[in-house]
Amino acid sequence: MATPSEKLAESLDVLKALQDKGVVAIRTKDLSRTHRERLVKNGFLKLVMKGWFIQARPDETPGESTAWYASYWDFCAAYLTDRFGDEWVLSPEQSVLIHVENMTVPRQLLVRASNGKNNITQLPFETSLIDTRSTTVNNADLVTKEGLSVYALPLALIMLSPNFFVDNPSDARAALSQIGSASEVLGYLLAGNHSTIAGRLAGAFRNIGRDRIANDILGTMSDAGYSLREIDPFESQPPVLLSSRPASAYANRLILMWQEMREPVLARFPAPPGIPADIGRYMKDIDDSYVTDAYHSLSIEGYRVSPELIERVRSGVWTPDDEAGKKDADAMAARGYWQAYQAVRDSIGRIFEGENAGAVVDNDHGSWYRQMFAPSVAAGLLKSYELAGYRNMPVYIRQSKHVPPNQQSVRDAMPVFFDLLQQENEPAVRVVLGHFFFVFIHPYTDGNGRIGRFLMNAMLASGGYPWTVIQVEQRRAYMAALEDASVRQNIAPFADFLATNVESKVVGSF
Repeated sequence: MATPSEKLAESLDVLKALQDKGVVAIRTKDLSRTHRERLVKNGFLKLVMKGWFIQARPDETPGESTAWYASYWDFCAAYLTDRFGDEWVLSPEQSVLIHVENMTVPRQLLVRASNGKNNITQLPFETSLIDTRSTTVNNADLVTKEGLSVYALPLALIMLSPNFFVDNPSDARAALSQIGSASEVLGYLLAGNHSTIAGRLAGAFRNIGRDRIANDILGTMSDAGYSLREIDPFESQPPVLLSSRPASAYANRLILMWQEMREPVLARFPAPPGIPADIGRYMKDIDDSYVTDAYHSLSIEGYRVSPELIERVRSGVWTPDDEAGKKDADAMAARGYWQAYQAVRDSIGRIFEGENAGAVVDNDHGSWYRQMFAPSVAAGLLKSYELAGYRNMPVYIRQSKHVPPNQQSVRDAMPVFFDLLQQENEPAVRVVLGHFFFVFIHPYTDGNGRIGRFLMNAMLASGGYPWTVIQVEQRRAYMAALEDASVRQNIAPFADFLATNVESKVVGSF
């Protein structure tokens, strides 16, 4: 007779077969009742709604949202297709967000379907889905992105409500920047007799510096007999003009976000003390901060470490050749942190020698990452090629509605991020936005938070601010501030949080 462990293994084999097929939203009919109940009991399945489940991890704490947010878009795509076939599409506003790769989980997902019934479907963690009846679902005007049915971008822009330009200016401008010529929107405008919308779009294109597109819209509509009044739907001028050539939507979003977030940061952060006169003393302070920094940074990430363990791995008492050490993930994390810390220290030394701080971090952050995980390679838990570069798979942030970009967009985003960092003259902006943008992009499969805090401290050094430790007791406030910046593009709480921590350390110059 099979043991409970053998029975569970059998159920996990069935679950893995579904996973290998790319199934995220699991219906009751996909599993036998025995397998389903066994997997739910052991924490490998979570109920979303009657008849629908998602995969989960048994080590998630009760009430944790990570599994849901990580599965959200795949679940919605499968559920909507099961209900409506291919006769559904996300709202124009949500379509635009998907086009510019803003995959933040919405509180309520608006869907149009040919047989929608204006129903609200309640989903986990105060999210919901509302389906409305629509006769405008024409497959010729739809595209599929990230497995989701969305309006083609030109049509989505025409269908946007005026409020979208006010409430989501970075996303709207990033979307407009993807239009190469007026011909992409003119067919829809003329076919729908959209003179008011044409005037609004002309004003929107002119706002981002695309005068030719704006003029072509106005001229063509006028020649067709329409009377237009150009109206700028944005409340302000863009902080930076984007290139006249369409570029990566995600890259343009980063540029716009950086420029919009600069002023709130500068208004909240203390003035930089300047490069310290006594560099030796500053470097000693970095050394003296190590144990405290390592304890808090690793603890924020969920590792169970103590000052004693940190000292043990620093001194070399623990090595990856030690059989006990091979099994000790905490010890490997601590050893990797020590090695990465030394690499960051060397980078700061070069910044003090006059090298551009952004260029130094651009050049060195890959080395920080490799040093951080070198003990895992030595222990045989990772292959060396796994540390060769940025991630090649999706990642999700625990309990966050922010969904980092896909792997291709990471490769578009990181050079733009480091260009912004190198071109930024204000140390305070480099500190706050450097840390935030790095974890916002989340370029690695693991270690992003630790490297983000290292980057923060390298940028602090570039302005003469002291090395600053974010304490594990502050984790909730820290993560909440990052979430506000990621989901709502509100950088003020994060700037305030870091400024308070830095100001508590500033007691004089070095």
